[in-house]
Parts: sequence; C-alpha cells; structure tokens
Amino acid sequence: MTVSEKKKIVIAIAGSSGSIYAKRLMDKLSVVENLEVGVIMSDNAIINWELEIGPFKPSDIPFKIYGKKDFFAPFASGSAGYKYMVVIPCSMGVLGRMAHGLSSDLMTRAADVILKENRKLILVPRETPFNLIHIENMKLLSLAGATILPANPSFYSKPKTIEEVVDTVVDRIIDHLDLNLPSYRWGE
Repeated sequence: MTVSEKKKIVIAIAGSSGSIYAKRLMDKLSVVENLEVGVIMSDNAIINWELEIGPFKPSDIPFKIYGKKDFFAPFASGSAGYKYMVVIPCSMGVLGRMAHGLSSDLMTRAADVILKENRKLILVPRETPFNLIHIENMKLLSLAGATILPANPSFYSKPKTIEEVVDTVVDRIIDHLDLNLPSYRWGE
C-alpha cells in the first residue's frame, strides 16, 4: 500500500443490542493512519446506542456518517474500492435481508456490493439463541463469502472491565480487517 492509498472500510451499525462493540471498534480504528471509514446506522442502532451508551451525538463518531438511503455514498458502488465491511452489531433482520439480496437501503446495498466484488464482509451477530432461520441465513452468507464473527467474548486474557471483554471480540474483527494493532495473543 502506497502512502496515497487508503484502506477503505464500511462500518454498519444495525439495530441489535451491542452498541459498545461498534463504539470500541471505531475508537480503535480512529488512531490508525491511512484509513477511510464510512459509517451507516439504522434508526434502531441510534435507539440502542442511547439505551446502552448514552446520548447519541454524531460528532462523537470519528468518521463520516452516511444516511441510510444515501445511494450516492461511495461504497454503494464497487468502483469506489471499499474492500471491507463490518456490520456490528448485526441484527438478524439485516442479516436476513443481506442473505437474500434485498438491497433496500444503503446498509444492505453496501453488503451486496462487497459480496459481488468478492471483498470481505464481516458480520457480528449479537443474537442468542439462534433459530433455524438465523442459522440458514448465516449459512447462505457464509457460502457467499461473508465471515460470521459472533460477539462471543473470550476470557482467557482475564479481562477485568467491560471494555476489555468487548475488546476480545473487537480485536478479532481488527485481525480480519488485516490491521496489525496490539492485542492479547494466545501463548504470547
């Protein structure tokens, strides 16, 4: 990657519980150089953010936020060169629409573009338990090339705070974004 080339990432925040995962990911990405990040949020994502984190202020998001119907956003087209998309947290409704190619808003359109261009779509579902429809939709997306990375924290690093627990998931996402940021590594 040359100095002028930026790694381009879409972060989509769907309306599932787990806003802290999205916030921690954006916090960590905000210090990485040569990144271009676009953010999409569903209406329910904003509601959950306020329930779980506190008042939502767009100015607290360190990246440009695009409207859910903004089909002129660069990542609505494969030609813009966005190579990665993370849906965090990923609701089962959004996951189902993505699995069936229903591109009715920018979030589902961007996922469709990432898949059709054979780029990296990372879905972070936070639902539990899964029903058979959820599992079948995850199977379809996995067969289409998506990575299903559930928000299942690990505890072998002995996390002491909620942020440290959340980081066990966020650090795995960062690994899948091909970024080299310091994190706990098994056996090191």
